[in-house]
Amino acid sequence: MSLTVVANRVPIRQTDEGWETSVGGLTTALLPVLEEQGGVWVGMGEDPDLPERQEYPAQDPDFLVRRVPLSTQELDGYYYGMANRVLWPVSHYLIQHLELKDEFIETYRHVNRRFAEAVLDETEKGAEEVIWIQDYHQMLSPGLIRKERPEATIGHFWHIPWPAMEIFRILPWSRELLRGMLGCDLIGFHVEEYVDNFIESADVLLDAEVEGNRIRYDGQETRVEAHPIGIDVDRFKSMSQDPSIEQEAQKFRERLGSDHIVIGIDRLDYTKGIRSRMLAFEQFLEENPEYHGNVSFFQIATPSRTELESYQQIRREVDEVVGRINGRFAQESWVPVNYRYRTYTQYELCAFYRAADAALITPLRDGMNVVTQEFITASRDGVLILSELTGAAYLLPEAVQVNPYDHGGVADAIRTALEMPTEERTERLRGLKSTTETLDVHKWAGNFLSSIQR
Repeated sequence: MSLTVVANRVPIRQTDEGWETSVGGLTTALLPVLEEQGGVWVGMGEDPDLPERQEYPAQDPDFLVRRVPLSTQELDGYYYGMANRVLWPVSHYLIQHLELKDEFIETYRHVNRRFAEAVLDETEKGAEEVIWIQDYHQMLSPGLIRKERPEATIGHFWHIPWPAMEIFRILPWSRELLRGMLGCDLIGFHVEEYVDNFIESADVLLDAEVEGNRIRYDGQETRVEAHPIGIDVDRFKSMSQDPSIEQEAQKFRERLGSDHIVIGIDRLDYTKGIRSRMLAFEQFLEENPEYHGNVSFFQIATPSRTELESYQQIRREVDEVVGRINGRFAQESWVPVNYRYRTYTQYELCAFYRAADAALITPLRDGMNVVTQEFITASRDGVLILSELTGAAYLLPEAVQVNPYDHGGVADAIRTALEMPTEERTERLRGLKSTTETLDVHKWAGNFLSSIQR
């Protein structure tokens, strides 16, 4: 079996030293399969100077990278428009950010067709191979590929939440998008809630025939399953046990100069609930003056989609709240909120995880959130405070779970975490680590590929 991966971005990047593989969970999971079995990775091409077809590595190729070159107009409508201003907010239930423009769906249709054509060009009719499509950028391409290759084996993994049917049907093109997805043999989601939501969408909006986790529509049968994704556990565990990480963690604690450290690590995205989290920490400081000078909140916000006004707005809002909290509560040698709007390496993040007494991971909605698993793997005795509106919450009951919209509840959870007895901290973390090891990203890829070939 050979594998054709279809994803928004290609898995290699050009550096001053030459070409290398990109960092990321999907790359980590799927490149070993491509290297072992051969295949193709289809992704968008943003640089017109790069070749459409590139074998990698050049000297002894393991797989082919096939780029679909996109113009600025195509990128604006397909990626910044339909993907990030329509599908992203509706999937996260934040419909106030929806921008339903006809030019977005028109460009999305066009680009999905171009991706499908690239897949058809690079695969042979009747060949024994799997076409595995990734995420919300490619909802229509499965149906387009199926039309030309009825015998193809096609899978799709959806990496963000699938919303309730009543939310998804807000989209004027909801039925068209569902029909495109149902060109697949197997569709994977992180948790059963998203599976159920998708099946209900197909049942109600398309009047499809549903039997258990199987959907029959227009002559095609599609299975829908939960396949929760994880991290590269062995790699992260090895990194966290490096003596230099312990040294960096100690230096970090000394720099902040507080008895207790709470961390938050996210992309700066309106779904991540960073502003809401800051308001909860402010309430914690108001209600617990004995912690003034003794606890520091260290929040990393990695820049993301900076071209979009909604992301520029959330940055302004977070900056304002951070300034207000520090203005109200800071003392001579103590800054309550240490806010960093920048990117850090995984090595640096690992040291922060190691140093923290608690991690405050409270998205307003999230598909899985693998930062939880990174913290769990790296931590020695930390407490995880986790939004119950994440996919991870279904799998990690040992976390202190909170409603991210309930600032008082999050404030109480911070105090609970900081005052938790050592024995309870140890027992909770033991359970979290055990689950995280079962969610390893390599197991995720293997399980999905085994299921689609059944």
